[in-house]
Amino acid sequence: MEKDNFVTEVVFRKFKDGEVIALFPYNVETYNGDIVFYMHVGQHGCVDYNHVVNKTKLITNPEEYNELKNELENIGYNLKVIRKRNYNKYIQNYRYANERIIN
Repeated sequence: MEKDNFVTEVVFRKFKDGEVIALFPYNVETYNGDIVFYMHVGQHGCVDYNHVVNKTKLITNPEEYNELKNELENIGYNLKVIRKRNYNKYIQNYRYANERIIN
């Protein structure tokens, strides 16, 4: 797949069992503010950002998320890895998403 020109910010986190999740903190998909995530098994879905953050640990070592990052880049994502979401940027995208959902 061709690589996207749009840069998608992503946060990589890990569950206690070692499963890695990619959170797209500014890709708001539901009226209640859920964001898009991606995992090896199940792939894309929507989740509450804070719920996942409370159940996972931030990955700071790129070796721990490189496999999932490469998978995402192979399907076309142009990624920028960040450590946490900017709440003001999230709210801006939440408002935009709700306008899109309502209309």
